[in-house]
Amino acid sequence: MRAAKLALRDQLLTARRRRPLLEVGEAGRAIADLLLADDEVRRAATVAAYASVGTEPGTTLLLERLLAAGKRVLLPVLLPDGDLDWAVHPGPSGSLQPARRGLLEPPGPRLGVEAVATADAVLVPGLAVSPAGLRLGRGGGSYDRALARVPVGTFTCVLLYDDEVGLEVPAEPHDRAVAAACSPGGVRRFGEASLGRPV
Repeated sequence: MRAAKLALRDQLLTARRRRPLLEVGEAGRAIADLLLADDEVRRAATVAAYASVGTEPGTTLLLERLLAAGKRVLLPVLLPDGDLDWAVHPGPSGSLQPARRGLLEPPGPRLGVEAVATADAVLVPGLAVSPAGLRLGRGGGSYDRALARVPVGTFTCVLLYDDEVGLEVPAEPHDRAVAAACSPGGVRRFGEASLGRPV
């Protein structure tokens, strides 16, 4: 199972490295448009999100528009054990700081690992998602731990490229499903995962 995951992860990361920067930016714009029009995100007072890096679908515009819409935006802070703490996005006037593993993090006070449970919508990175909503991450388990703290019924969504949605993802017991995937082609919701249950 682990070997199959590693092989798929390597294949997807290689494909991402080949994506033109123009496509990365266009994907980010399309995803921002879709999510800002989605009822779950529009109704959310607090949104847990992340600052994209490298060839992930860009989230810069998404974060700007969430803030402009008056949302409280929580961003992750990677802890030494790989778990995620959270802090409030400093807003347009504040900048994110470079952190370990090439990540960008908010400089403000830490809210604790349980803060993700206060979000009305949780937007997470990934490399792929299965037809049942099982997300493939980068292998650190950070977001599986975070998603385990999110109350049942909370909107959880992985941001991907179109060709990363609906792939067969090898499952391990600790893996957590998401309720939806957003790619430039649209927002796709999943069955049991929409109730916050692992599949």
